[in-house]
Amino acid sequence: MFEFQWPWIFWLTPLPVLVYLLSRPAAAGAALRVPFFQRLQTLDAPAQGLGGQRNLLQLLLSSLLWLALLSGAARPVWIGPPVTLESSGRDLMLAVDISGSMRQEDMQISDQALPRIAVVKAVINEFVEQRSGDRLGLILFGSQAYIQSPLSFDLQTLKQLMDEAQVGFAGQKTAIGDAIGFAIKRLRDRPSDSRVVILLTDGADTASNIDPRKAAELAAAEDVKIYTIGVGAAEMEVPGLFGSRFGARTVNPSADLDEASLIAIAKTTGGQYFRAHNPEELHEAYKAIGELEPIIQDGEVLRPQKSLLQWPLLAAAILMAFSVLISRMGRSG
Repeated sequence: MFEFQWPWIFWLTPLPVLVYLLSRPAAAGAALRVPFFQRLQTLDAPAQGLGGQRNLLQLLLSSLLWLALLSGAARPVWIGPPVTLESSGRDLMLAVDISGSMRQEDMQISDQALPRIAVVKAVINEFVEQRSGDRLGLILFGSQAYIQSPLSFDLQTLKQLMDEAQVGFAGQKTAIGDAIGFAIKRLRDRPSDSRVVILLTDGADTASNIDPRKAAELAAAEDVKIYTIGVGAAEMEVPGLFGSRFGARTVNPSADLDEASLIAIAKTTGGQYFRAHNPEELHEAYKAIGELEPIIQDGEVLRPQKSLLQWPLLAAAILMAFSVLISRMGRSG
């Protein structure tokens, strides 16, 4: 279907006529007497007739040129048939701890200890790949929390941003409450039955402006469901003097993990708490969350539009060229 987006532009069609009628004529000067004027007028009659035809053609070309310019200014478009884009899924904000403690190498894979952040990146990216149809966002937090990626269907960009996240970029402390606050702001305008936050941390809140449990109450009031994941091994062996096994001792690298708060946050918002001591349990945690039933959202109806501006502009250029050509022919004749 063809239409002009700004049809009111055509109200300017009579503008050149109004300008012509309202223009003041030039002041009359002294007349020049020519005794043989009647004779000159008779000799020039054929030329005047030809000039009148040129003037009429110039007037026609000018009128068409004005209409072509108005047509371009009115923004002509071709509107295609309606297309319904159905979106199935939910809105997920991934809140990931990148504080200094995420450097801890206590995640065992094939007898090799890896940093927590490396395993978290791998598992989260695998989780993101399976979320086709969901709208995902990414919050990173340390001493401060910030939005790394807003809610979007662009999962590849989110994965890249997750890969590029570096421990300590947001500070060495942990701001769990602030991360929840950011998630609430981003999810507040989304459908109430699809607001989900998956918060992963390996510590306790030490830097937030708002207490995590208070933030959880605010989330519950906004119908935001929070799933919490505590990551980190429960024990690891620290070598003794000079790296030998003599004097080695077993420590708990997750001693700072505030499981009580994470459990309370999940319970307050209707979510669930997961404890991931190793990569396998971390993978299972995200798999369990991924088994949430998708929520059907209202489909968006779009009507694709194609601009036709080039056609009136092309017509205006051709008419201008003809007008200049006729004007030069008249002067040469």
